[in-house]
Order: sequence, then structure tokens, then C-alpha cells
Amino acid sequence: MALSTRQRRPSPPDLPTTPSPSPYSKLDKPDKPAGDGDQRLGWFLPLLSLAVLRYMSASSNIIHDCDEVFNYWEPLHFLLYKTGFQTWEYSSQFALRSYLYIIFHNLVGLPASWWFGEDKVRVFYAVRIFLGILSVIADAALVVGLSRKYGKRLASYTLAMLCLASGCFFASTSFLPSSFSMYAMSLSSALYLFDKPAAAVLSAATGVILGWPFSVLAFLPLTIFSLKKRFKHAFLSGVITSLFLVALSAVVDHYYYGKWTSSVLNLLIYNVLGGGESHLYGTEGPLFYLKNGFNNFNFCFILALLFIVILPIVKKKYAPDLLVIISPVYIWLAFMSLQPHKEERFLYPIYPLICVAASAVIESIPDLFQDKYNPNDPSLLVTIAKAMRPMVLGLILCASHSRTFSLINGYSAPVEIYKHLEHYDDVGEGSVLCVGSEWHRFPSSFFVPEYIGEVRWIDDGFRGLLPLPFNATLGGTSAAPPYFNNKNLASDQQFLQDIDKCTFLVELHLQRPYLPRGSDLNTWEVVAAMHYLDREMSPPKYRSFFIPYLWQQNNVFGLYKLLKRIPKS
Repeated sequence: MALSTRQRRPSPPDLPTTPSPSPYSKLDKPDKPAGDGDQRLGWFLPLLSLAVLRYMSASSNIIHDCDEVFNYWEPLHFLLYKTGFQTWEYSSQFALRSYLYIIFHNLVGLPASWWFGEDKVRVFYAVRIFLGILSVIADAALVVGLSRKYGKRLASYTLAMLCLASGCFFASTSFLPSSFSMYAMSLSSALYLFDKPAAAVLSAATGVILGWPFSVLAFLPLTIFSLKKRFKHAFLSGVITSLFLVALSAVVDHYYYGKWTSSVLNLLIYNVLGGGESHLYGTEGPLFYLKNGFNNFNFCFILALLFIVILPIVKKKYAPDLLVIISPVYIWLAFMSLQPHKEERFLYPIYPLICVAASAVIESIPDLFQDKYNPNDPSLLVTIAKAMRPMVLGLILCASHSRTFSLINGYSAPVEIYKHLEHYDDVGEGSVLCVGSEWHRFPSSFFVPEYIGEVRWIDDGFRGLLPLPFNATLGGTSAAPPYFNNKNLASDQQFLQDIDKCTFLVELHLQRPYLPRGSDLNTWEVVAAMHYLDREMSPPKYRSFFIPYLWQQNNVFGLYKLLKRIPKS
């Protein structure tokens, strides 16, 4: 068959001819996310999903660390109600803690205290919901940023893990500077993906100065590459934000500590320049964070560590931007593992990035089996690998829910038992609540009703320095009480000497050869008791993850008790 040629129609003579535009090429095509064509996640689903899960966290989260109570909840309680416990870090002699971070949360706590009146428990949960809202906004932005840059699948996997991973579930509503740095990390990463480097640096500076100064190392890769993108704008953004927040922190610290000082600088000097003795509060081995990471993220943590292994295969798809975002996982893990004093909360800033790294590995499973010379060939291995992706994600989410369920049901008694105090105000004003070895699980003064005159510690063998009430006579927040020291040496004023003054007693009764004080039924009556998981006597595989039926049968439980003194006849 002859081929016919198509000829161009001549231009009408009365119309001027215009030069033809340049040919359309691949470079003129709009950018598409890698992996899913032009499919993207909008804002609605991430915001809704995260809001539901963060509300569940705010209402059911346990308190994982006594530092959260005594270094943050108690100072906030003092600002609101003029009572609360003070640690040596808040003594004006040392001034290691920033009141700027506390009053930031007071913006919610103060209106809540007016609204709820004497119901301090609701104020506690109002602040927690505020923390959850911050987490929702930051994590939703991260998910949307991933969707726009890398496609719907990677963003969806990340969203699922941010919602259900145990680490994120608990850290998202913890009143800790490391949690605030975690919010800033999610938001900074999102802004970097949105190609807003100046805003990304601003968020990073806020997370470091208002949140946790030591997290500066985790923000370093993102800051460096933001400066490379738009140096002038990013540099000015970081410098102006840092100077403003450091100056504001100094002014706030001057108001509360009663002298010109910088808590940010004091904290860095104490811990970095040789003044710190954090080993006084316990040391752990180099594998601590690897074990802890698996407990809080299960297989998600292992996959996150494997991202660097598969990077040569998926480099074209994810480098450099996703590598910039994920790199703090490895930098932070290596740095923190070298420190002798280790705590779970120290890893909070990189928690969202662990979810991103693991999601990228799951999304890339088929890439490991593709023929690099014929990537569109649908081989059997690639088909199986694609089917494995939801299975791997489902396994991670099930294990995460199992971990979350185990912690909430095993260790929620300390928070719940104090709520029973509100039902026994008939004992009269000025009652004394005594706590012995369970001082480190005290959920804060927000759970202590107004009729309780004071909370006192009783000597159960602890030889370190315990928090003591803020002393209004010595100056409140500006006081430098002589009984505080930075050597963790016990004060002779921290224990109540006369146990007969105790109206209520909180104790944990475990199956041990010795009898606790509350076992004397002639002196104490049990007014509330809840099961509490005995960590030492329960097998790790059953206590760490909830396995239906086996969790109840194979774990050992004690009783967390609230006892009331029996009046003498």
C-alpha cells in the first residue's frame, strides 16, 4: 500500500504568520511523584486519621518517665495552682530548665483551669489534647509532603505507621521537650519537601531552642541542604528565629528565676562542656536503643535500618531529598548510643523518620527483583513482591497494636488509681497523701484533689535526691533551696518521718517475700486496687506484646493500691 504524505495547509494571505513555539519535550512535562503517577493524598485523610489516633493517645497514654512529671507537669501545676514539686534543675542556682517551654503549654493550661475550675484532671487532659493537635498538624504535613514528592503509596504507608506505631502513639502526647522536637522534625521535613527551605530551617530552630537543644544534631542534615537550596533566605530565617527565641527564653528565665540567665546555655554547659554527671542517673549498654527501637517499632525499626542498604538500588528514586530526611535516623542513633546515660525519650525526635524509612523500604520491595534493563517486565518475582507489601505493613501494624495494648493495660494503674481520691473528700481538708517506693510513678499533682493538704514521700530505701515542693517562702521559682544539689545526694528533708500523719497511702503490692506497709489491715483499708504487670516476674515475650489469652495466662500481676488509714476508736 502506498504511503501518502500529509502536506501543510498554506497560511491565508491576509493573516500574519507567527513564529512556531519551541518543540514540546520531556523537560516541559510537569513533575510527577515517583511511584504512583499523579495520584496524591490530600489533607483530609491524614488529618482525620491522625486526629482520631492522637485523641486516643491523649486519653489513654500512660506516663512513661518520671522526668515528664517532675520537670514539666509539676512546674506547670505550680504556675496554675501555686503548688507542685520542684527538682534541683529548677533551682535558680542551676537553672537548667526553660520556663519558656512551660509557659508555651500554659497558653492552654491557663484557660483550661478557668474553664474546668477545681477539676484539675480535665486540665491535664486538655494540655495532652493540645500536644496531640501539634502532632497531628506536623505529621499530616509530612504525609502530604511525601505524597506530593514520592506518590500516594509511600505516603499511605507512612500515615499508617505514624498512626499505629507504638513509639509514635505514646511519644505524640508526652509532655517532653524531645516530643516537641519530634513535632518540629516532622514539620521541618514536610517544609523541605514542599521546597520551602527557609520555613524548614525556622521550624528546626524552634524545635531546638524551644524544645530540646541537643536535637540540633538531628536537624543538621536538613538545615545544611536547606542552606544549599536558598542560602540567604534559609540563613536569615535560622539566625533571626534563633536569636529571637534565645532572647525570649532569657527574658522569661529572668522573670521566673529572678536573675539574668539562659537555661539553654546552662543545659548545654552542664551536659556537654564537662559539668554534667548524667551517669549518676543510670547507664546502659550500647545496644540499649536497638532493643528499645524494636520494642516500640518492631519490624518497622529493622526495615528503617535497612534503608541505607537498599539505597544503591533505589537511589534514582529517593536520592537526594528522601535521604536527607531519613539520614538523622542513623546519625542520631550512632551519637546517642555512644552516650553512657540512655533513656527511651532521647530517641523521640527521629520517631517519624523511622516510619518514613521503613515505608520507603516496603514500597521498594518490588524494585529489588526488577530487571534493571527491562523494569516494565512483570515477572513472577515482581508480582509476588508487590503482594508482599501490604502483608509486611499489616504485620507491623498488628505487632504495633499488640505492643500498645500491652503497655496501656499492663501499666495504666498509677494514673487511674489516683483518680479515686476525689471520692474520699469526707476525710476533711489538710489530709496527707503518702507515697513510698512508687514516687517515680506519681502521675502529677493534677490528680491530687484540693482537699489533700500535701503529698509526702516516705523512706522505702531510695538514696537519691527526690523532688521537694516549690518553697514560696524562699521565693518560689526564684528560690535556690539549700537542700538541692547536682550530685543526686539525698536531702534529710525529703522524707516524712512520722508515718502516722499519713491519711492515704499508695503502694504496689507484688508477690515478694517482704510485706509492704499497707498489708497491716488493722491500720489501713483498701479503697481502690488495680492490676499492675509485674515486669520482673513476667516473661519478656508475653509482657512486651499482647497475645490474646496468653498475655493474661503467662504474665504475673501485682495490685496497685490506694489505702486509707483506719481511724482509731
